[in-house]
Amino acid sequence: MAVQQPLLVEKFLNFLFFTWFLDIITPEFMGGKINIDQTLQLLNKFNISYDYVHVKKLFKKNDKLKSGLITIEDFRAIYRSFMHRPEFHELFCSYSPNKKFITSDKLAEFLRREQFELGAEGRAVALINTYEPVVEAKNKKEMTFEGFVRYLLSEDCNIFKTLHKKVYQDMSYPLCDYFISSSHNTYLISDQLVGPSHLWGYSSALTKGCRCLEIDCWDGQDNEPVVYHGHTLTSKITFKSVISVIHKHAFVASDYPIVLSLENHCSPPQQEVMAAYMIEILGDQLVSSTLNNEMPTELPSPEELKFKIMIKNKKVGTLEETLHRKSKVCRGEVEEAEGTSESEEEPESCLPKKAIVLKSQEKKKDKHQKVQVAMLLSELVIYTRSRKFVNFDDSKKKQKFYENNSIGEVKGQKLITKMAQSFVLHTCRFITRIYPKGTRTGSSNYDPQEFWNVGCQMVALNFQTPGLQMDLQNGKFMDNGGSGYLLKPEYMRKKNTQYNPFDVFGKYNTVTVTIKIISGHQLPPSNLSKSNKADPLVRVEIHGVPEDMAKHQTSVIKNNAFSPRWDETFTFTIHVPDLAMIRFIVEDRMCVVANDFLGQYTLPFTCLNRGYRCVPLVSKLGVSLGPASLFVFIWYHQQ
Repeated sequence: MAVQQPLLVEKFLNFLFFTWFLDIITPEFMGGKINIDQTLQLLNKFNISYDYVHVKKLFKKNDKLKSGLITIEDFRAIYRSFMHRPEFHELFCSYSPNKKFITSDKLAEFLRREQFELGAEGRAVALINTYEPVVEAKNKKEMTFEGFVRYLLSEDCNIFKTLHKKVYQDMSYPLCDYFISSSHNTYLISDQLVGPSHLWGYSSALTKGCRCLEIDCWDGQDNEPVVYHGHTLTSKITFKSVISVIHKHAFVASDYPIVLSLENHCSPPQQEVMAAYMIEILGDQLVSSTLNNEMPTELPSPEELKFKIMIKNKKVGTLEETLHRKSKVCRGEVEEAEGTSESEEEPESCLPKKAIVLKSQEKKKDKHQKVQVAMLLSELVIYTRSRKFVNFDDSKKKQKFYENNSIGEVKGQKLITKMAQSFVLHTCRFITRIYPKGTRTGSSNYDPQEFWNVGCQMVALNFQTPGLQMDLQNGKFMDNGGSGYLLKPEYMRKKNTQYNPFDVFGKYNTVTVTIKIISGHQLPPSNLSKSNKADPLVRVEIHGVPEDMAKHQTSVIKNNAFSPRWDETFTFTIHVPDLAMIRFIVEDRMCVVANDFLGQYTLPFTCLNRGYRCVPLVSKLGVSLGPASLFVFIWYHQQ
């Protein structure tokens, strides 16, 4: 009798599964067979995420009579293709002696040993209650393979740490202690010369958590300031409409403060119109004085400025003088301030001759003359006064804590090469904004990582242009709840720091990371394949300080976008894990020298979960390609 017990248990468990399965699918098969639409409905009943391309392919494979109909056994085969993945079953069986269910104790052991989770005992029971579909097994605190699969495909097994999906960092440090999500020429949604200016650029950036927006302001007709890329053929939108859209979408994605970076080319009368619009439309959200109207000694924190909007612009005089005046400025008052225009890096070679002349005149004005600023606008500049960058020594001696610099990418790269540690010391004290060189007329982007490596807070990118650079941007700022603010590591905030991105060996908690690429699931078919097939490969990249830059690539799996299996392991050494980004790229091997992009996922190393994890793939535009994913095993330890 004792010998027969395991066999009876196995038969009973098979019966439970089949009963549960039949209860769901039987009503659909009352007519004997089902078509593809009914197949999709059944998959939805099982809460199975699917790509129609793959369902269609599996349906055709099981429709052996080519009748457009399949039997109950055919559907079961399709179901198993989606859910009963071999790599999942192998893992399940390693913790299930009878290969039918896992007890809560065994599941707790799996969570401890493989997923590196604390409090595994209580967590195991909670997962059974959440993911086990067979009621009888759930009541016995057991998890069948069906429940195990649902757990592995859930958010609980996502590669991105759950804690980091909400604001968890200390938000009470001064603004200069944070990386701030920043956009360049936010109004443009295409190229920099003839493309359209559109309000969508602002709403889209804000929805993505961007906290620093750029507004290029020029004199318009009928005393209405306009926004466009000056001296080009880009279209124009009104400044008023820009401020209205910003007000509407400002705090949809994040509660934390916004900086409006004004590239201001307007005459004083239209500057006054700009100030009036911002005061009228933004109301109490607009920062028009310091906290408690008292002179501070350092920048306020993101927490103190929640739901506030700051103006970054040229300013007349000091902040102390502004507070002393206490809003006694009258309409029509104009003073002079130093020029801080970005025009030094504009693409003259790409502009019409007339525009080149205008640009040249503007450069001379910026270098040799002060510019006129309406006092009504100047008084709205509180914590973010624009100051022309001269050199690090000049800033150290003369720059005030509420002043910030904008530095072009070319100049910034030279400073990194020659004076990296001085650059870091500068960004410890002052907010520094980086912007693209003017020759990027197609709205291409520079590598933001090298500027994050030296602590630059506002690394402004062209959000409309997909690619590696925006993958890094989007991935980095998923951290801390997508708030648009990331607290810099302590060694990048200390005023006497010795940190240098070119000298990192053994100083910043070096880690060894092992990444096993196990399999892929429902990968997007190649756009270049007429048969909706792909020969996928996976590349894993590390982006960070120069010493940490690395990549490894799997072999190519021929003709399998649905369920490719690699089981290939890569090991990386990361010297500055606080700054490192991990990027997974899936491509279709087209030929020896070119591949077709299928999907990617990028995240900070600090957000990386250990254990068996799913990597959700996104498109070039950052849109989810669900259910396309990779299944990986992650392990890391400090050296």
